[in-house]
Amino acid sequence: MNINNNRDIKKPTKPMSKTKKIKVLQYAKVQTVVMAFAGLVYGLLYSGIGAIIDITTVGLNFGSVLALIAIPVMPLYFAAFGFVTGVVGAFLYNLTSRWFGGMKIDVK
Repeated sequence: MNINNNRDIKKPTKPMSKTKKIKVLQYAKVQTVVMAFAGLVYGLLYSGIGAIIDITTVGLNFGSVLALIAIPVMPLYFAAFGFVTGVVGAFLYNLTSRWFGGMKIDVK
């Protein structure tokens, strides 16, 4: 008696998509947002550690001021750095994908 179970049937696999080109400005925008969020996290951590150190020391010192400035400045700095690295990264990817064929991505 031969019963055909579902595990015996092979499902057709989808071919992987090949990324040949990345839009430079779009990738730079995404990289900017991701890095701005990382800058906010690091700014909060830096300020929190600065607050702990400020509690253990007497008076307001230069480190305390830097810790307070870190919350608005670090996300801006990280965002600018993310934009530049996004532009450079997408440009380099587009340049090298011509020679090496790009990345294969499994899209579901």
